[in-house]
Amino acid sequence: MRTIGTIKLMWTAAGFEHVAEAFDRNFTQRGELGAAFAAYHRGELVVDLWSGVADPETGRAWDRDTIHLMFSGTKGLTSACVLLLVQRGQLSLDDPLSRYWPEFGAEGKDRITIAEVLSHQARLPWVEAGYADLLDHDVMAAHLAAQAPASDPRAGFMYHAVTWGWLLDELVRRVDGRTVGRFFADEFAVPLELEVWIGLPEELHWRTATMVAPEGVLVDGPWSELNRPNPLWIPGSEKIWNSEEYRSAGLAAVGGYATARGMAKFYASLLGDGVLSPEIVELGRREIRRGIEPTWGSPMVYGAGFELQSGDGPADAFGHPGAGGSRHGAWPGRETTFSYLMNEVRVGPDERSLTLLAALSGVRAQPR
Repeated sequence: MRTIGTIKLMWTAAGFEHVAEAFDRNFTQRGELGAAFAAYHRGELVVDLWSGVADPETGRAWDRDTIHLMFSGTKGLTSACVLLLVQRGQLSLDDPLSRYWPEFGAEGKDRITIAEVLSHQARLPWVEAGYADLLDHDVMAAHLAAQAPASDPRAGFMYHAVTWGWLLDELVRRVDGRTVGRFFADEFAVPLELEVWIGLPEELHWRTATMVAPEGVLVDGPWSELNRPNPLWIPGSEKIWNSEEYRSAGLAAVGGYATARGMAKFYASLLGDGVLSPEIVELGRREIRRGIEPTWGSPMVYGAGFELQSGDGPADAFGHPGAGGSRHGAWPGRETTFSYLMNEVRVGPDERSLTLLAALSGVRAQPR
């Protein structure tokens, strides 16, 4: 281990030093609190960085083993679980969700396909019954099964921040019998030796960083409309995120935990000799829908659960960001994958991740 500026550097391969320098500037120039960044290139770990404070209340430092909440970065993991069921011939993306979950067909939802759910076209971006039982999957899934599609014409292609997870977790349970969290652990995390979880085991809670939301960040700007139907983005909700109950719940849309190293390795497995075949990964990356997300007014392009063409990477980029600023994904043509985790929530993606990815993008690959 060596030090560049203020940061502790576990490893950077030759040519990737500019990434470490950009990471350091996040602390010296952009007020970063605590963070980690990792990248793989051609299946090898080439960047592994961490620095700052994991828990501002106690002063605990962010170290190599710090685990952090990914919010919607979890969606990439859940998408991989659904794609593995496709690979095994247990379902098709064109199947209606009600084929496996008959109760979901109520109120005219019988023709909504799995592909439409994955690509945020299910017209169920919020739960009308409310979120009192936010951490109870069975209750929330039952609410969604009974609910009519939203009448708001914008809901035909609107980001399903939290409901996405209950819909797809229930699909996996109906087809396989396991929860998404158990399925991911058995089929991906254990065989690939990933420090990644959907629902964190209680014995690992002590390793988590504490999420911090500066005053006003959750109610100002483009998130303000989403706050109204979404219980995770309201003032004081960091108390929910940092609770023992939330860490264990395993919300399939927003309840994943990882090290940056673990998430970068997960995406590296999608580009190499991993659990999913190249053909199935290509299916997951195939565009299903694009348009303007009405809540934020920004472009959105989705494949089978993966966000595509994020605008600050190459055209073949895929992955999924997380609320507050985290980024996770792959650049297949460059044989590069990455993950950035941080514990101070900002409306993102913001300059912290953008400068890191710009530095990573600037590295010229050596000929094979």
